[in-house]
Amino acid sequence: MQSALEIHKIKQQEVAIVAKKPTEEPAETAVPETENGDERPQEEASRAVEDQLADAKAQAAEYLDGWQRARAELANFRKRTERERSQWESTLRGDAIAQLLPVLDDFDRAMENLPPDGQAQEWVEGIALIYRKLQHQLVELGVSEIEAQGKPFDPELAEALMQRESADYAPGEVVEVVRKGYLIDGRVLRPAVVVVAA
Repeated sequence: MQSALEIHKIKQQEVAIVAKKPTEEPAETAVPETENGDERPQEEASRAVEDQLADAKAQAAEYLDGWQRARAELANFRKRTERERSQWESTLRGDAIAQLLPVLDDFDRAMENLPPDGQAQEWVEGIALIYRKLQHQLVELGVSEIEAQGKPFDPELAEALMQRESADYAPGEVVEVVRKGYLIDGRVLRPAVVVVAA
């Protein structure tokens, strides 16, 4: 066990050590001194940040404008492509159907010239059914007959084969349809061939 004298000496040494230690004061934050208390560096830094922000906004607006233009061009391209595809489809369909029109003409002539005694026969009814199916399919494909009989002659829809005097029709009206004309999707697939009243 330590004596009281030794304890007293240790305490004196501790006091001496504490007395020798310098006192620490809190460090003040250094504020850069400017001439006449001026805040120019802060204003310059603020101006630089504002300039960068303005540049970034201008660039963002330019990118947005470019994106909107590209989006509009893509939409226009899609519409144009769809329109062209539809036109090609209509043209190809029309070309294929135009090849069948002479067959339809033959059917028309055959049905118009049936002998009276042959109309009741079953095979004639079968041919008539095929004829009606063919006409129905053409309608489904967008084909319609040009109605020319008794109407004023329209050179966009018909070709005049000849003129004929007629008491029943006014001059310029179609007296007779020699060959039927057809439209597909509103455009002329084949013009009608007609006789016009003189």
